[in-house]
Amino acid sequence: MSGHSKWATTKHKKAAIDAKRGKLFAKLIKNIEVAARTGGGDPAGNPTLYDAIQKAKKTSVPNTNIDNAVKRGSGATAGGANWETITYEGYAPGGVAVLIECLTDNRNRAAAEVRTALTRHGGALADPGSVSYLFTRKGVVLVPKTSDRTEDDILEVVLEAGAEEVNDNGDSWEVVCEASDVVAVRTALQQAGVDYDSAEASWVPSMQVPLDLEGAKRMIRVIEALEDSDDVQDVFANGDIPDEVLAELESE
Repeated sequence: MSGHSKWATTKHKKAAIDAKRGKLFAKLIKNIEVAARTGGGDPAGNPTLYDAIQKAKKTSVPNTNIDNAVKRGSGATAGGANWETITYEGYAPGGVAVLIECLTDNRNRAAAEVRTALTRHGGALADPGSVSYLFTRKGVVLVPKTSDRTEDDILEVVLEAGAEEVNDNGDSWEVVCEASDVVAVRTALQQAGVDYDSAEASWVPSMQVPLDLEGAKRMIRVIEALEDSDDVQDVFANGDIPDEVLAELESE
């Protein structure tokens, strides 16, 4: 997952300051609303809500927006939408497998937008089950690098909490664990005084497709087109961008 993760990490940082900030905010708010609806409005007793709120705060979503989303989701105030989670499967150019997670109040619109984003950029929608077997549900916690903590230091903190590996993502460490252990890993980091950027369940590819510069560009175009849809929450792909290709992309 190394190459693609590094690109995703770089993109995550840019997302906080780019022109699509409003769109990103809306997706983070939607996550909070759904988490509050499914597990209650108290972050102390709802780890999913806690992590959704932390992610929103780290992306500078205003506290008022966060509080209002919790109230809508928990039913304390009116106005919450009936969000439905749908996962679509597809291919980007070059045989790159793509999983698309949607959170929508209109299934037909979401399907149409996903199909359009894929086909306009040389991809295609796939039948259910034809892509998902290439991914495993894992917990992923991103920890920003600091001068006073090494990879071994991070591993020592998270190992007993269930962490399986720590990967070097350039500017951050990526801690991978079972999806059920993500709260324990995040808590272990907090108790050790280690800051983290995000903690969430993610789809990690078990097999990757190595990409050259043009292949990487094509995959990114598809992912960005999908993410431009208000209904799409997350996109996961098994394209691997080698370090030298990533360097070329970032220099353009």
